[in-house]
Amino acid sequence: MEETTIRLSVSEAAKFFGVSPRTIRRAVTDGVVEFIVVQNRYKIDLSSLLDWADKTTTVRHKLAKDGIGQFVEAWKIPKDRS
Repeated sequence: MEETTIRLSVSEAAKFFGVSPRTIRRAVTDGVVEFIVVQNRYKIDLSSLLDWADKTTTVRHKLAKDGIGQFVEAWKIPKDRS
């Protein structure tokens, strides 16, 4: 089975994780996330972003509060659906 790699732009990653684009660019510059360059723009590997967020307490908390995590409760399906 083929493995699909999901890549995000700097702005998409910033919105997803609830941080500033500068924070994402710093992670790229520090070499803590995997990326490729497409037409002079960073495309960052989602799995490496998730690993980075898991190891970085501030980013992990912002992911839950300001990033995609803020929508998790709304996605839950009630147990007693009629």
